[in-house]
Amino acid sequence: MNILSVTTETWQLAGVSVGVVFAILVALVAILGIFTVVAKKTKAKTAAVTNNIVSNIQATQQAKAVSETSDLEKAAIATAIYLYYNDDHDHESGVLTINNAPSAWGKVLNPRL
Repeated sequence: MNILSVTTETWQLAGVSVGVVFAILVALVAILGIFTVVAKKTKAKTAAVTNNIVSNIQATQQAKAVSETSDLEKAAIATAIYLYYNDDHDHESGVLTINNAPSAWGKVLNPRL
């Protein structure tokens, strides 16, 4: 029997292989189509809930006086102003402090050292 001979079994195997791949591709397209439909419905529901929450938040903020600030906000603003005017921050010298430490690995990797 010749190794390169094409028999009916060879054609059957090739046909089944191509059929399986094609069936899997069709199944993937169907699954992705279902996911798209579900995602659109979920997005619409999420948008409706989000709009409802946003309108509730805006109504709450309008009910609350604009000039009211919490104690934490006042403390943060006061601290920022104090630090700005007193110039309390790190002063960098601008000098690089990286020093190469000699090691045995450096001599192995670069024999010129």
